Amino acid sequence: MSKRIEKQIDSFKYKGEPIKITLGTLILTCLSVLFIIVATFTQITIKHPYFPLDTFSFLAQDVNDYEILHHFIKSYKYIPQIPMVFFIVALLGRKFGILSILMYIILGLFFPIFALGGGVRYLFEYGFGYILAFLPAIFFAGTLLKGKTDFLRVFLISVIGVLTIHVLGILYMFFIATLRQAPMDLVTSWIISQSGIQILYDIFFSIIAIFLGRQTRKLLWIVMC
Repeated sequence: MSKRIEKQIDSFKYKGEPIKITLGTLILTCLSVLFIIVATFTQITIKHPYFPLDTFSFLAQDVNDYEILHHFIKSYKYIPQIPMVFFIVALLGRKFGILSILMYIILGLFFPIFALGGGVRYLFEYGFGYILAFLPAIFFAGTLLKGKTDFLRVFLISVIGVLTIHVLGILYMFFIATLRQAPMDLVTSWIISQSGIQILYDIFFSIIAIFLGRQTRKLLWIVMC
């Protein structure tokens, strides 16, 4: 691969100028919106070992017993929406990544493409803050991804980006709960379901998604060049 192509891959620029809106970039942006919608309605069952509070009470029992083994296996329904957001920014860059999220939000205010439906009323749903938080997270991630994508940089982007989404999502959730005068136990349950162990999965899969997005981007540049 020539140095010229390698430079274009690293900066996602063509002839020193930022990529302009073309038919190709519009198609990729629209496909990215579709990717987010598909990810929103995709559930992945993740199973992993864990140790409950009553772990020691099972020490004297037969560990080969299926029910006992099942007691130490945690099943989690994971929705890969946030990793898909980071895949898109790694693929398209900051400008077109933000454009794809804006298109997704606007479409969601008219069509039921969000997790719990859609329409203008969704502005007052507890989870809408997480969607809005995609925008600053993509701005941050897209800015840092202009440099080299070594593991440490990608790890920091994933951690800070995911935390940005969850922190802003939680703050928005408190805002809506205040407007609704919702009980605190309801808000707490929402936070646990949306930002509990989900954060760890989001960070892990976002790291993978960023690397996949960058590799896909390189392949696209090879084809384009």
